[in-house]
Amino acid sequence: MHVLCTAGHVDHGKSTLVRALTGMEPDRWAEERRRGMTIDLGFAWTELPGAGTVAFVDVPGHERFVGTMLAGAGPVPAAVFVVAADEGWMPQSGEHADALAAAGVTRGLLVLTRTDLLEPDLARLDATAALAERGLHGWPSVAVSAATGAGLDELRTALAALTASLPDPDPDADLRLWVDRSFTVRGAGTVVTGTLGSGTVRAGDELELDGPGGRIPVTVRGVQELGAAVPSAGAVARVALNLRGIARDRVRRGDALLTRAAWPAPVELDVRLHGIGGPAPEIGSPTGLTLHAGSAAVPVRVRPLGDDVVRLRPERPLPLRIGDRAVLRDPGAHRVVAGVTVLDPAPPRLRRRGAARRRADELATVTGVPDAAAELARRGSVPAADLTRWGVPRPQVTALRDRVPHAGEWLLDPAVATAAVSALTRAVTAHDAADPLDPGLPLATARRAAGLPGTGLVEAALHAVDPDGRELVVRDGRVRPAAGAGPPERLLSAAAALRTELTAQPFTAPEADRLAGLGLGQRELAALERAGELLRLTPDVVLLPDAPDRAVEVLRGLGPEFTVSAARQALGSSRRVVVPLLELLGRTGRTIRTPDGGHRLR
Repeated sequence: MHVLCTAGHVDHGKSTLVRALTGMEPDRWAEERRRGMTIDLGFAWTELPGAGTVAFVDVPGHERFVGTMLAGAGPVPAAVFVVAADEGWMPQSGEHADALAAAGVTRGLLVLTRTDLLEPDLARLDATAALAERGLHGWPSVAVSAATGAGLDELRTALAALTASLPDPDPDADLRLWVDRSFTVRGAGTVVTGTLGSGTVRAGDELELDGPGGRIPVTVRGVQELGAAVPSAGAVARVALNLRGIARDRVRRGDALLTRAAWPAPVELDVRLHGIGGPAPEIGSPTGLTLHAGSAAVPVRVRPLGDDVVRLRPERPLPLRIGDRAVLRDPGAHRVVAGVTVLDPAPPRLRRRGAARRRADELATVTGVPDAAAELARRGSVPAADLTRWGVPRPQVTALRDRVPHAGEWLLDPAVATAAVSALTRAVTAHDAADPLDPGLPLATARRAAGLPGTGLVEAALHAVDPDGRELVVRDGRVRPAAGAGPPERLLSAAAALRTELTAQPFTAPEADRLAGLGLGQRELAALERAGELLRLTPDVVLLPDAPDRAVEVLRGLGPEFTVSAARQALGSSRRVVVPLLELLGRTGRTIRTPDGGHRLR
């Protein structure tokens, strides 16, 4: 199936043309038929030789309904632009052409109607020139008369050629369906319709509805394509979905049905402005404009960054990705201000003086074509899932993951990895010089020193920059010099000996002479405690860090209440160890004291 929209000035015969092509009435409301003027979106379809099924979204032409026109044209890949031969190019012809150019609908067909009233040559020249001024070059044209039927066969041939030139959609892409109608059907419940521009929808799919209230999980109960029930529908298509889990009054035009967890919800977006057939305009006021994306129309705040780049803050987040096109319109002045291309749906905060200008310079060469390597280079580190959520194709992300340092979902730019390891080397060297009894940095501290978002990336960066581990290594949860020697190593050996003894008898703390024999004084014990190697109950009573957990498991067998003596016997220890151990359990909320002086586990 192919889906096209109409466009053009009011009363130039858009609906009449669709009616002649399809034999269907696109005007759905009695008021429209009574007045002879389209005021809402209409839908019709037909079979065309060489094209298969072609569906039309018929849009209103009056200036008061340009927002409605954009809702119909936004998700559609090509337009049928209608100009009446007897009236020629008119004001709403201009605004509709501006809207199409701004939205990036650059494929289309010019249709001269009412040629039974006047020869179309002059109207064709004017319309072709006006479209070209807006960057809509090379559109073929056909002259028809819906009243006499003249030219309709040529129009069908031209429509087949237009649809053949459209790019093939990806049926496996993440689904995004902009809702243009919602209603209820007795016995079925809530139904929404829209032009499916990406992905495939199936009965039983679990999706999320994106709207002013956030994202709501819904289930697709049934799928219809052009009025007929089908098990699934793939882009591009006109579809109606029967939804479970949502009331009719919670769905409206401009909402979007999405693959769950696959689309961003940007609070702000950095975008590039496109002038209508000329340079990007300057945005005077930050408020008063509306952002049209898909079938949505949302008030937006605009912050110029520099040149043709601005930051948008829509009234509510919209599910937009890198490369998506949208339209900025001034509803008060009844004019399209500019088109926009999304460059970054997750931009960094601008905190310092001059940050906006620097941001514009950074985005100067960004094209709006998703590029995994470029996104990673600009951000330094990023979760792979975010790249796909922002619109980078999954094969790109997978290929990038194989080439760069990574840990879990996080990807790290190689240049950032090199800088992080340099910073880490300086930090470890400075720390060990200041405190040789506490060699290396804990991973959490190392992460902060390297400026990385996750501890897993510390080891990934070290392996990428120094795969042989000649400079720094991760050992026992710390980043240490690979060639460590002297007291720090002896200290670790003493800790290993203690660990062996305490593993066998976890509550038999070594006596002072044993600690002295291992060379462990107060400073050495403090260093091991900081390293997470030991737990000190008192300055001279040390156990392994997991001793409290193991004690709780043993004490559970003593019943609801127990004494120090009972705990001592159960743990196979002494009052020297058990008393401070129970005090620790009390301080950490794992035991409570009873009125008669006993202890009880919480």
